[in-house]
Amino acid sequence: MSDDPVRVALLCVQNAGRSQMATAFAERERERRGLEGRVEILTGGTDPADSVHDIVVEVMAELDIDLSDRQPKSISTAELESCDYVATMGCSTLELDTSTGVEIRDWALTDPHGQDLETVRAIRDEVEGNVVSLFDEFSESADGAGATRKE
Repeated sequence: MSDDPVRVALLCVQNAGRSQMATAFAERERERRGLEGRVEILTGGTDPADSVHDIVVEVMAELDIDLSDRQPKSISTAELESCDYVATMGCSTLELDTSTGVEIRDWALTDPHGQDLETVRAIRDEVEGNVVSLFDEFSESADGAGATRKE
């Protein structure tokens, strides 16, 4: 295992919903697996909104995850191409040079903006499952001993 951290980018167009949820779950998963310093998480959007969607802040607060201070931001192609994994949320027209070794996942998630609470909860749960699965893919190689998820 190289000493270089695994770099993961989570993005969508506005960086105001799905990618914000994914980033929060990735940060939690990194901590649960003891991978701080071994997994670097980037997030951004191709056309960032002014703020995280209120309904996203609300459904994440139900899980004691506070997104109220998060600010959508942009992310560059160069940043993305420096990653090991890039997960788009189903809304990207992004074209990356995969010869750099980046693995791209498109999670094809429904946009939570304008959806009702139950729909956004379902999207949140799907995002969480996708993040856990992504961490399952690389955590064994990242910690060298086979990380296990703490419940």
